[in-house]
Amino acid sequence: MAGCIFAPYFPPEEPQKFANVHRIFGASNVAKLLNELLPHQREDAVSSLAYEAEARVKDPVYGCVAVISLLQRQLDALHSELDATNADLLRYATAAGAAAAANVPIPISSSFAPIAGQTGGAGGNYTDDDLFHDPDQVNAVAEVEALLTTPPPSPWPTTKINSPVFDRATRNCGDGDDH
Repeated sequence: MAGCIFAPYFPPEEPQKFANVHRIFGASNVAKLLNELLPHQREDAVSSLAYEAEARVKDPVYGCVAVISLLQRQLDALHSELDATNADLLRYATAAGAAAAANVPIPISSSFAPIAGQTGGAGGNYTDDDLFHDPDQVNAVAEVEALLTTPPPSPWPTTKINSPVFDRATRNCGDGDDH
């Protein structure tokens, strides 16, 4: 019909869209809603109704709440991953700060080096191939790698305890074997 309020928002090539909205909300309720809205708000309202109706048809109990819950869990997981990544960055920055405090030069990695032809930090031009051919840079890389890969000191004593009680307890268990 010429004056149908549904025609601009429910095209004939998408019959399922109107069928879902009609089934879930009822045509008269949707018509009342659209008549109460300003013309520029109707398209967004129909999109929302169609989305909710399709979700309700797929999941009659939860509707779009199930989708929102799934997306919320994914968002929470991504926030956790981001927090872990930020913690890693903080750990690496702390290690780099410790290396700088120990007067160990931090090498420029090739991923952060200027593009060939651009001026480097020392005022010279260099390429990725030039970065680690300098013996000082190679030594600096080795020192930083050693700092980053050296395990922290153990909180447990590593010296041998010299005690007759300790020696008797560890060497003679009473079974005739010295351990």
